[in-house]
Amino acid sequence: MNFLKAEWKNLALFNYEVDAGILEKYVPTGTEIDIWNNKCYVSLVGFMFKNTKVLGLKVPFHINFEEVNLRFYVKRFENGEWKRGVVFIKEIVPKSAITFVANTLYQEHYETQKMRHEVVENENTNTFIYQWANKEKWNNIQLETRKKPIEIEIGSEAEFITEHYFGYTKINNQLTFEYEVTHPRWEQLEVINHKTDIDFAKTYGNEFEFLQTTNPTSVFLAKGSKIGVKNKRKLEFIPQLEHEMTI
Repeated sequence: MNFLKAEWKNLALFNYEVDAGILEKYVPTGTEIDIWNNKCYVSLVGFMFKNTKVLGLKVPFHINFEEVNLRFYVKRFENGEWKRGVVFIKEIVPKSAITFVANTLYQEHYETQKMRHEVVENENTNTFIYQWANKEKWNNIQLETRKKPIEIEIGSEAEFITEHYFGYTKINNQLTFEYEVTHPRWEQLEVINHKTDIDFAKTYGNEFEFLQTTNPTSVFLAKGSKIGVKNKRKLEFIPQLEHEMTI
């Protein structure tokens, strides 16, 4: 059953290569960090939620809104195959009710901030802008793209970043939440310019302050699509029995 249905549109993905060691404390039990071409990534992602429904219902004033998140990539081996997923370090949204529901029901790491966005359309390009406030300072991510969609190539870095279909949340050393995100394969728009103005320390803590002076390894704009988020599963691990229970 889908807990949430929506459209994720115009996903701006700024991808940074990092030392996997800084992420270890965030890795949910039962998963391991997912590596691409010997690189460990965190991604800063800004996008739009559109036509949002929770349990089939549209909640007034909570249908269309921005989100910016910082995430990294994990995988989990189950039933003979790898499930590829993401772990969110923090998700910023402009609606306190969304923060309350996500943090209460899914034990996520949402935070409510003032947010705004803009799409500037020119003859040959579009510019996508996402902003959020830390007190009086506005943080900004911005990228300019070509207008014509192109495929995300199989085996590419862009495919690795966008083709993760599970979310994992670390509750404690014995308990992990897993939920599935369904959507078709996305297209992308070619990025020709980008810039950021972000206070990483105030937004994500001192351990991520180094991103302030780190250039992204890559930047993508995924067009997005309709998505569905299924109800969570509890994965409970009992170390002394070396046994996993799914609830």
